[in-house]
Amino acid sequence: MTSPHKTIVFDLDGTLVDSLPDIIASFQHAFASLGLKAPTDEEVRALIGEPLEDMYARFAPEHVSTLCDLYREHYPRNFVNRSRPNPGVIEVLRTLRGRGYKLAVATTKRTDMARRFVEALGMMPALDHVQGTDGFPHKPAPDVIHRALAALGAEGLWMVGDTLNDMEAGRAAGLRTYAVTWGNQDAETLATSAPDELQPDLGRLLEHLPPLPRV
Repeated sequence: MTSPHKTIVFDLDGTLVDSLPDIIASFQHAFASLGLKAPTDEEVRALIGEPLEDMYARFAPEHVSTLCDLYREHYPRNFVNRSRPNPGVIEVLRTLRGRGYKLAVATTKRTDMARRFVEALGMMPALDHVQGTDGFPHKPAPDVIHRALAALGAEGLWMVGDTLNDMEAGRAAGLRTYAVTWGNQDAETLATSAPDELQPDLGRLLEHLPPLPRV
């Protein structure tokens, strides 16, 4: 019987990609379109990683549906204005695939949006699967991780992310957790989740993942 693929699971926004400025701009654009006062950059930033509906409900619960529609119309036309892969990410992904690992994304974005975003950034060839959150519990629940691994018929090794929700989801899924500090939450905040690794970049991940034996 063939053993499951060894797989590393990554969060997307803030982890693989520096995408916060474009997310914040589109989030605020929806308020401006309705003539409403938009929240500040910091107020939006504090909520990134939650479902879009929950984010808007914090500020304008009576307009959630319309605000989400406006965001989803604006964001895909502007999501690579300033968004770029974080430094060294593409090289790390290529190295891990070359060592025999499968690579999956598990994000709170909807799957269709996440795949369009990854494709627009030219990152799809470096990944094996992109899994969004579509009508099931979002992180910190482990559902999106389980679905990503199931799609690949894979065994998960590490969950790599930039938020407490990522760390909780990874632990709940039975994976080791790797927190990067270049994203949405700082090192002090991430340390409260006691991740297996707390690092400023992905270099240490490569040290944990030597080449797999050829079958």
